[in-house]
Amino acid sequence: MSFTLDYGNMLPLDAEDLAELGIKRKYESILDQLKRYLPDPSEVQEVIDNEAPAYLVKCRGAEYVIYSPAISCDECWGRAAYAFFTIVNDQLTTSGYRLYAINGGNDLGGLFLTPSECDAARLSLPRREDWPYLPTSQHPWYGQYHS
Repeated sequence: MSFTLDYGNMLPLDAEDLAELGIKRKYESILDQLKRYLPDPSEVQEVIDNEAPAYLVKCRGAEYVIYSPAISCDECWGRAAYAFFTIVNDQLTTSGYRLYAINGGNDLGGLFLTPSECDAARLSLPRREDWPYLPTSQHPWYGQYHS
């Protein structure tokens, strides 16, 4: 089955922006798209402590620490991407769609796909680095396919 990702529908996310106090702002910017798959998206709350410094987000009883004095700065971009995608995808469990990550770092984007569309895209894309993926909390790749 040949399948082409529609990059024109990709949501630009940029992991650096997410990590720099941008998760709630970016989440709110995609609410119109999210409401196509979910009638009543949950609220995201941010907790920012400039003294520590620390940044965490909360949604649906879950708490995601993006950075704190105990977390290395080289982990915050991946942690922010993981938190963002988990917050969205935990709400989509009955929709048939997931928000899949495309690329990473400053080039991080997201596409709403069905699992079968994701599988078909992986078969159509020769480079594993280009495959859509669901971010994980595992440093250093956070779920992104790599060689």
